[in-house]
Amino acid sequence: MSENQKKPKATKATKKNLPKYKRGSDQAFINVTNWKSKIVLKQTKNKNESALLQAAQAENLLTESAGYLEAEGLEKTYKFTQQQIGENVDLNSAQKIFDLNLENFGPYHIDYTRNGRNILIGGRKGHIASFDWKNAKLKNELHLRETVRDVKWLHNESLFAVAQKKYVYIYDHTGAEVHCLKKHIEPHALDFLPYHFLLTSIGNQGVLRYQDISTGQLVAEHRTGMGACKVLCQNPYNAIEVLGHGSGVVSMWAPSSNQPLVKMLCHKGPVQSIAIDRSGTYMATSGLDGLLKVWDIRSYKELHSYYTPTPAHSLDISQLGLLSVGYGPHVTIWKDALKIKQQSPYLSHMMPSKSISSMKFVPYDDTLGIGHSSGISSIIVPGAGEPNFDALETNPFETQKQRREMEIHSLLDKIQPDMISLNPNSIGQAASTTREERVKAAKERLLENMAEKKENGIQLKKKKRGRNSAAHRFLRKRQKNVIDIKKLAALEKIEKERIEREKKRQGPNPETDTGALASFYADKKKR
Repeated sequence: MSENQKKPKATKATKKNLPKYKRGSDQAFINVTNWKSKIVLKQTKNKNESALLQAAQAENLLTESAGYLEAEGLEKTYKFTQQQIGENVDLNSAQKIFDLNLENFGPYHIDYTRNGRNILIGGRKGHIASFDWKNAKLKNELHLRETVRDVKWLHNESLFAVAQKKYVYIYDHTGAEVHCLKKHIEPHALDFLPYHFLLTSIGNQGVLRYQDISTGQLVAEHRTGMGACKVLCQNPYNAIEVLGHGSGVVSMWAPSSNQPLVKMLCHKGPVQSIAIDRSGTYMATSGLDGLLKVWDIRSYKELHSYYTPTPAHSLDISQLGLLSVGYGPHVTIWKDALKIKQQSPYLSHMMPSKSISSMKFVPYDDTLGIGHSSGISSIIVPGAGEPNFDALETNPFETQKQRREMEIHSLLDKIQPDMISLNPNSIGQAASTTREERVKAAKERLLENMAEKKENGIQLKKKKRGRNSAAHRFLRKRQKNVIDIKKLAALEKIEKERIEREKKRQGPNPETDTGALASFYADKKKR
């Protein structure tokens, strides 16, 4: 933007929407001393402010709005049944209510693609199927005859991963096996980071593994040290993986750290399920202690808690903040339960003689998918999905050509695993201090620590050269019964170093030193 060009003015309605689209901090270049860098950063800031204002003004074009159920008089919304809702909505919406009975292969785990178009189901006894649920078109169906613990779509509907009894397998859209990830041993839960192309798994070994599906490399492997784990959830805001352990602890991990970034004691019993909203602000957890707790991740404090008749085994949060809780044969949906403690649920649904195993809200749709012991079910939840979608991000109506182009663009824009951190806004900001100041501060801290040790009577040991030199490392790698020119050179180097150390200790004695070298070469020739 040129200096002579006037900035567009913001109205009162536009100013209210500005914080929603704001990213990062305005204090990024305050401590920059280089005038060239200051000019570049100032121009970037002006461009960002212009884009921010345009995004806030464009919200007037988003005509669609979320609609919720409203009760009249003494009516309660949680008493409305799915049959009553289906009778009072249009035909296309009524078709979203269905039950698929598969009693011989349950319980089922379900997952939806990012655009909400396709569904993937996996039965405990090895039944796998994927289909376009809106058009009722089956894409593939497999009978693996092996235990299936979890299923997960990858970047789009062309590939999906299955956590089987021993390893993780990847299949394509036709049902053909593409890869067997043998390093992911005995997996229980899977997750996928779409902007990083990372497949994560956790299982009986208690090891969190990150696999890059674009290159095939194992990026990271972290031992949690807290036993077997069956609960894995992703924070969509910063791509941090959240684990729920049997001790009631919830830990947060990144590929670049061998230790958990955060550890929280959330429950008095094993954690059963975790759900995080898409803004990365609120987290809901459930445990065997019969409590459902809501946490503020920014301060890691508990906001409020709910008692459930039986421990909740499945949680999920919709795009607009509706919380679904599944316990036994019951499903309850709570509105505004994350910010304020509610007295009654928004909707409730019961499935007699069935046990719920997993639940997922359909992206950009007012539908909730439920996996249970007798198959899968779908119910309507008004106000659950985002009514306005970004076609450049996820397009529910994309064609095959658009899907290919989106796949290429996402690969080119792939984010490196090292950039995953608790605060994503900290990446790309200028350091508040110079390198010389940081080095000086580190030296001062080191001197202060040494002075404190001397005051406390702790003797400072001088660092001595150990046995981990290059020659010793070389000799350890070589076979002991093989002697060649390189090994002789390494042995000679070690012997010279030993003689030099003796010289410093005893003083110069050329006759002894020459004799030692002569005997050393004589021994080597004999060998």
